[in-house]
Amino acid sequence: MRSPIFNKINNNTLPNSGHNLPEYSVSEFSGKIKGAIEKTFSRVRVRGEISGFKEAASGHVYFSLKDEKAILDSVCWRNTAARLTVRPEDGMEVIVTGRVTTFSGRSKYQIVAESIELAGEGALLKLLEDRKRKLSNEGLFDEAKKRKIPFLPDIIGIITSPTGAVIQDILHRLSDRFPRHVLLWPVRVQGDGAAKEIEKAIKGFNRIQNSQNLRKPDVIIVARGGGSLEDLWPFNEEDVVRAASECNIPLISAIGHETDWTLIDFAADFRAPTPTAAAEVAVPVRIELLNQVKSYGERLNNLLIRNIQLKQRELKGLGRVLPKPRRSIEEASQKVDELFERLASSVHQRLLYKFEQAQVKLLHPKHNISRNNDRISTASRTLNIAIKNILKKHMQSLVHATDLMESFSHQRVLERGFTLIFNEKNQTISSARGIKPNQKLSILFHDGETNAISDGKNIFTAKDEDPEGTLL
Repeated sequence: MRSPIFNKINNNTLPNSGHNLPEYSVSEFSGKIKGAIEKTFSRVRVRGEISGFKEAASGHVYFSLKDEKAILDSVCWRNTAARLTVRPEDGMEVIVTGRVTTFSGRSKYQIVAESIELAGEGALLKLLEDRKRKLSNEGLFDEAKKRKIPFLPDIIGIITSPTGAVIQDILHRLSDRFPRHVLLWPVRVQGDGAAKEIEKAIKGFNRIQNSQNLRKPDVIIVARGGGSLEDLWPFNEEDVVRAASECNIPLISAIGHETDWTLIDFAADFRAPTPTAAAEVAVPVRIELLNQVKSYGERLNNLLIRNIQLKQRELKGLGRVLPKPRRSIEEASQKVDELFERLASSVHQRLLYKFEQAQVKLLHPKHNISRNNDRISTASRTLNIAIKNILKKHMQSLVHATDLMESFSHQRVLERGFTLIFNEKNQTISSARGIKPNQKLSILFHDGETNAISDGKNIFTAKDEDPEGTLL
């Protein structure tokens, strides 16, 4: 039976005559082939094993699909590759849905992948085991890396869907046991983009910087309800597992039911069988904690009472063995009296010895008087000399001051032809206006004094104009 491709080519391009064939260029013939294949295989699903996986710098993905007998080249363009729910890997058995086209430059045909899905649960389980083995060999699941869950966290970060029953179950159980502050990071927990959102949420909680308005959580819970292997697959993605392993905040995984296991469970610090169990792990029961503290307080109080009673009994036993206090005081008092007497005698003898030593060292009073007389005589001679020098110095100063005062005295002024005029009250007259008519005056010269009477006529200079504006 002939292929429909060749039937189409024969029907549309070849003439009825077998010896009169049309002539094509290589490009024209490649275009004919390309059009026929794309029209015939515009939508196909091909199952095979991925081989030669390669991601180009442009973001396009190239690989081959193979089985026991054939190989089919495949390409997935960048925009489609970014939306794939399954990241292709070598050896993965998948079903590729897309269209078949040709690559004219190499005379090859290939399938352009529009979606990639794993070929059945068996393939998923094989991929899961291979990935688990790979990550385990890298040390992501080492028990030594796991941190202890805090006993009573102040803030709990939750990564889950905001609309499902999981968040309500967790909040309800936290409220029943020990209410805590909760930070919810909403994510999709299934389908396209879910793994990327979960990875970003884990890293986002780690990047929170403590401030007045926002604090980093003390523990993180990653949770979702039960589902099939495909539903839980985002929690098996390598980026999510690595983010959980590198998380610097203690992380509790609570994915699915008790029998469901995902790779994030191995990387988490603690795996809870259910989301509700995760809330129980995160906080203790407040009432039980209060009762436990109360019980510890009562036990501590009883222990203190028993210790006090035991010490009292021991003290009473020791009291019976010890001597009577009065007797001890009497013996001590007697010893004090004896020591006091010995001390008094010792002090007396010591003082007497010191007195004798001091008496030997003391000089006779006559010797001290003679020595002090010599000192006084020497000091007296020194004092007399000092007094004479001081008097001589002051006498010279006095003579100099007397000469200076004498030079400025009125007697020297009178000797130069000046006189002093006094009124009858022996008061000095220094102005012509101070002389009244017929006033008795005394005139003092340098060699004597004479009396005079004013005739009442005063002569003024031009500056000495009288108050009435006339010159006398």
